[in-house]
Amino acid sequence: MSNLSLLYAFIGGAIVGAGAAVLFAPEKGEDVRARITELLRKKGIICSDNEIDALVEQLTTEIDD
Repeated sequence: MSNLSLLYAFIGGAIVGAGAAVLFAPEKGEDVRARITELLRKKGIICSDNEIDALVEQLTTEIDD
């Protein structure tokens, strides 16, 4: 696998993990978003608040369908 493919796989895994955290966390949405942002930053992925909000919105839509 190329380095770029590994990066995409890692980012995809981070998104799935973030989605699972949103689903199963008994916390307020604001706290969950902050926790997801912190976890991604620890992995070297910098996301804005708008990107996190868009991710949560997308995951919510996917789950509801």
